[in-house]
Amino acid sequence: MGQNDIRDYASEYRAFRWQVPAQFNFGADVVDHWARTADGPALVWCNAAGEERRYSFSDIARLTARLACGLRQRGVRKGDRVVVMLPRIPEWQVAMVACMKLGAVPIPCIEMLTTKDLAYRIDNAGAAAVIARADHAHKFESLLGQLPVRVSVGDAKGWESLDSVMRDGREDFVPEKIASEDPALLYYTSGSTGNPKGVLHASRAIHAWREVAHTWLDLGRDDTIWCTADTGWSKAGTSILIGPWSMGACAFFHDGPFDPKERLRLLAKYRVTVYCAPGTELFRLVDEDIGSFDLGALRHVVSAGESLNPVVAQRWEQASGVPVAEAYGQTETLMTLVNVPRTPYKVGSMGVPNVGSVLEVVDEQGNVLPRGEEGDVALLTPNPQLMLGYWKDESRTEQSYLTAPDGRRWFITGDRGVRDADGFFTYRGRRDDVISSAGYRIGPSEVENAILDHPSVLETAVIGVPDRERGELVKAFIVLRPAFTPSDALKKELQEHVKRTTAPYKYPRLIEFIGELPKTMTGKIQRVALRTMERERAAAKAD
Repeated sequence: MGQNDIRDYASEYRAFRWQVPAQFNFGADVVDHWARTADGPALVWCNAAGEERRYSFSDIARLTARLACGLRQRGVRKGDRVVVMLPRIPEWQVAMVACMKLGAVPIPCIEMLTTKDLAYRIDNAGAAAVIARADHAHKFESLLGQLPVRVSVGDAKGWESLDSVMRDGREDFVPEKIASEDPALLYYTSGSTGNPKGVLHASRAIHAWREVAHTWLDLGRDDTIWCTADTGWSKAGTSILIGPWSMGACAFFHDGPFDPKERLRLLAKYRVTVYCAPGTELFRLVDEDIGSFDLGALRHVVSAGESLNPVVAQRWEQASGVPVAEAYGQTETLMTLVNVPRTPYKVGSMGVPNVGSVLEVVDEQGNVLPRGEEGDVALLTPNPQLMLGYWKDESRTEQSYLTAPDGRRWFITGDRGVRDADGFFTYRGRRDDVISSAGYRIGPSEVENAILDHPSVLETAVIGVPDRERGELVKAFIVLRPAFTPSDALKKELQEHVKRTTAPYKYPRLIEFIGELPKTMTGKIQRVALRTMERERAAAKAD
């Protein structure tokens, strides 16, 4: 596919109809299919030490058959939940696909999780098995009584090694038959309060992701895609594993610390054609000398998971010659709004509804709002990409839906947005992030984008803080670049800059310079932690 070919996405959207099979097993119907009919490169892996491994689809088919068989021999059955806590190593893909072949439900987890984090997931999910590196076996010591099957990458006392399990397995293992509504994946995602929510997806969602890999990721058999997400998050499942292999593309996988120059070097060395990175990563890359790296193979760049600053998008395109196609999705819905390759993009936009998905901006009753009015971003149901529900939480699941006066049932994403006259959605923030000040509703991301456009700013987070007169005031927490020093004069300069960059009523009346912003394990800024800090400060003053 040529980068400059025009795409008639409107016709594609109108003509599309979901065709969800009655049964679908990703391991059998995708991995084994390619191995049997059109074998080719499936995975290229390297690490910071310079080690490299390459796998074809037939390699993956054999390895996953052996592991699935070995797990079954040890008592893991269809429907059992399996914790898969592995870093960016090929064993992660092998473990995930083996579980799917077996009909077990993998629970992908990042290695940064603590014993407390794991205890909650294992107890809540009723996990029957765990696959983890030997270096992290100590985190499970107090939990072993709940995990009859323990498999380690490397040698760990009281665990069976992955190699031994696979040696016992057979390559002629027959994958389980999986109905489209059978549970297939369980992700835990952080909410603004309380314990993580278990998001359970059916096999139909894995099948449906192929359409997003076709439209947004724009993948084909000749592509090599590098998605840099960590393994515990749905973005990794969809854009490192499910999306690429559904299209017969090769996934590039790198195990090493983040370094902007190294990112660019690897993009060039491995001739990556499709690059998927969050906005914070691109933010760091645009400060490098991108032109000094040969990115001639790179034809498509996508970003999701957080709002992409338009200035960063423009700088990246100017330096690389490749625009960034932003998209929006959730763990609950996977990717539903996309900027489509070879069609006009809107920089800073979440995109338009992907084929097969109907999204609108609705009010509190579920009525579709006129274009240009802010409301809740909602997904029309049914939709095969949508989760089965929150694990063991029917009440929370039901609260996520809203039946409109016209009878249509919407899944309410919890995100606020606006849809413009051309059908593009613009993000306005989470429901609980939106700032209400003197009658105005202010999305923090708009203010953050304006602040980030100032040369002194490295990072920022914006929240609303209580105010007797205005209800809330806009407050910005700002991390400065090393060459700049906090001062009242700089605060004033930043406030005037925001007034010039966006609607003046959105400017931060309060600014606090801070050394580091609170972040989640994935590097996302935690506005909720800043709001908690402000409440505690107010309470201390009152005392």
